[in-house]
Amino acid sequence: MSELSVLNGRTVVLGVTGGIAAYKSCEVVSRLVKAGAHVYVVMTKSACEFVTPLTFETLSRHTVAVDTFARPDAWEVEHIALAKRAEVFLIAPATANVIARLAHGIADDMLTTTYLATRAPLLLAPAMNTVMWQAEVTQQNLATLLKRGARTVGPEGGALACGDVGAGRMSEPEDIVAACAAMFGSGRDLDGLHVVVTAGPTREALDPVRFLTNRSSGRMGYAIAEAALARGANVTLVSGPVSLAEPEGAEMVAVNTTDDLLHAVTEHAQTADILIQAAAPSDFAPLTVAEEKISKRADEGLTLELVQTPDVAAAVGRTKRAGQTFVGFAAETSRDIARAREKLHKKNLDLIALNDVTQPGAGFDVVTNALILITDTQVTQLPMLSKREAADRLLDQVLLLRKGN
Repeated sequence: MSELSVLNGRTVVLGVTGGIAAYKSCEVVSRLVKAGAHVYVVMTKSACEFVTPLTFETLSRHTVAVDTFARPDAWEVEHIALAKRAEVFLIAPATANVIARLAHGIADDMLTTTYLATRAPLLLAPAMNTVMWQAEVTQQNLATLLKRGARTVGPEGGALACGDVGAGRMSEPEDIVAACAAMFGSGRDLDGLHVVVTAGPTREALDPVRFLTNRSSGRMGYAIAEAALARGANVTLVSGPVSLAEPEGAEMVAVNTTDDLLHAVTEHAQTADILIQAAAPSDFAPLTVAEEKISKRADEGLTLELVQTPDVAAAVGRTKRAGQTFVGFAAETSRDIARAREKLHKKNLDLIALNDVTQPGAGFDVVTNALILITDTQVTQLPMLSKREAADRLLDQVLLLRKGN
């Protein structure tokens, strides 16, 4: 239980919403209280259809808040009092409905009103049907909350209460409590370290109006930069062309081509303690670039002659010094761990994150990812997570590697 010691004396406000997974939240409260946390529960009226407030009052030893207009024993504006008291605002289960209301600032019950009034960090434990979880609108709403700094734990894959099998099952109570502890415990464990992160695609010009590129959105690299900033690092973010907001506090370096990326990473890696290469550089570029736009010609196709671009990770890996930790990414269309480990050695990396971009919910243009973290001696399969949560799990592994050096 030592990893949970950070919870002792801390205050967690737990929001419970109307889903069958609400029964698991009882054990979440029990585990938090056993770890020494002060837990205050806010329930939606729908949640009360699954578990009674009395159950949570008995486990938490505090009155449960349900009705915005109830008159408390001691006069106070209850949702404001809870909002100020919270050090972490945890919602488990977090249904598609509550994620949507939080994303759009709707405050129509005690839970959403309390959230809107708090400055505490938000931790969500999503739970819903697989199709609801994968719905575009749900992912957009979740992305909105993640951009505001929310973190998630789960959901996991498996059999759901509705009979479906897939992602959407709420994480187990011990995992939720561990994630809650990490909200306190990770703190500034990268304080004073220089972390260089690469993100996004590169573009290789074909003519003045066209280029070759790939589907990378940059979300994974930006999530890593945001997580590193939150943990106290000095962050340099080397970014290809993306449509994402710049992480506040990061030193931004814009690049366009793979050659640009190589030069920028070579320069900034010299002072890096940790280099995480999440960018997706183009592997090929046109042999020649037309000076004018290539126009269509009747009944004629177009043949391109391509040449390989520099291998940025391999080139920078040859310059690695003692005490530096280098991380690479391998976006593949299979789970070929042996091939990923070959890249680990070839590019002089300490860790490589493999993701199968053909897996639903993992890869490009989505807010989730399922990484396999591979070192010389270990393979760690992460579940499907938000990219921000995956970023923190990746940084946790990096810190473990550095402790072993």
